[in-house]
Amino acid sequence: MATILVIDDEVTTQMVLQDLLESEGHQVIIANNGKQGWKQASREQPNLIICDWMMPEMNGVDLCRTIKAKPELETTFFILLTAREQIDDRVCGLNAGADDFISKPIETEELLARVRSGLRLNHLNQQLTQSLQDLKDTQVQLVQSEKMSSLGRLVAGVAHEINNPISFIYGNLSHINEYTHDLSSLIQKIRDDDSFSRQNFLEALAEIDFDFVAADLEKMLGSMKEGSERIREIVIALREFSSQERSGVHDIDLHHALDLALSMLGPRVHQAAGRASGLILDKQYGQLPKIKGDIGVINQALFNLLENALDAIVAQSKIDPNEDWRPQISITTRSLDECWVEIEITDNGIGIDPALNSKVFDPFFTTKPVGQGKGLGLAVTYQIVVQQHKGQLSYDSQVDQGTRFLIHLPISQESLQCQISPTPYTVASPRFGQQGQPAPMTR
Repeated sequence: MATILVIDDEVTTQMVLQDLLESEGHQVIIANNGKQGWKQASREQPNLIICDWMMPEMNGVDLCRTIKAKPELETTFFILLTAREQIDDRVCGLNAGADDFISKPIETEELLARVRSGLRLNHLNQQLTQSLQDLKDTQVQLVQSEKMSSLGRLVAGVAHEINNPISFIYGNLSHINEYTHDLSSLIQKIRDDDSFSRQNFLEALAEIDFDFVAADLEKMLGSMKEGSERIREIVIALREFSSQERSGVHDIDLHHALDLALSMLGPRVHQAAGRASGLILDKQYGQLPKIKGDIGVINQALFNLLENALDAIVAQSKIDPNEDWRPQISITTRSLDECWVEIEITDNGIGIDPALNSKVFDPFFTTKPVGQGKGLGLAVTYQIVVQQHKGQLSYDSQVDQGTRFLIHLPISQESLQCQISPTPYTVASPRFGQQGQPAPMTR
């Protein structure tokens, strides 16, 4: 059963329409004029409206335009009831947002057929609206899922990274306790024994091996301070990377964001086995202005790309027979003009098979073994860079040679009016492949 609002200033027309529509099982609401119809439509939010064109106070065209301008009512199917047959009149009604017309005098079968058709379209519109909302909700969940997945991988690495200095600090506490106990006992003897001579003092120092204790204590305290500072740096970086308080548009220092992402990946680099553990990191930072954007998701996008590069290098280190091969990630930043900046992330890892070009940015697509990735990293990065910040994300790659990702970001939303200036390093306007995804860029 659908809710239908009938708006007409003629009582006879109201009764005819009400009888016909109720015989079809619909709930019918009656309004006598345009203003009353607007109030009823706002309150009841009907599935379909049948409205007379000519009415006092507010005519049907003006009412249609008002109703279609309200987001809650824009999907309501609107039928204008009119005796006008001129093309110009129909065009005027369509421009106001009318979905269909019924001519006077009313033909019963035509009316019911048009109402059934309108209700089907209204139902489809409601389904599409709900599907779009579901997609938006899913999109948010995917981003959050990928962020939590990344944080989960980080926790394991960070726990290992923090465990080393903590173990060192804890292991040295017993030695420090022993040294301080010996020194404290010596001081108490000097204080309590009036006959304690210089000779006794020198003998006591020799007994506790004071020179060694002093040197070792200084080294241990210095190492413990260094370990504590490292723990503090990790905790601050992790808190900054995962903080939700900084969501929203901010001025973003991209170099700081890159360094933060690298800091988060540090534990994974340290844990990498074999030749991957000797990773060479080449940073060539240019002069960049701060850009406007959501700092939380930009951090996530940069982390995803760097993590992807690290995964490619680890995979290559396991299969490359070339003994001269050295793992390397290069990060280059440059300002293209007063409107755009560019970040280039290059690795000499396993590369991307050209056959996969149309799938690289698809959600849930991954070439990693089961359990090592959900296939969301690049999809989420594409969403953050291209859809959310109106930037550009593209890549080129050669199997067993490596991959280069290029990120173009506008300095502000006003910068979107500018075209990206050609440079010796990049393509002015990256090509896009199937389904709107960036195609590989030529070197």
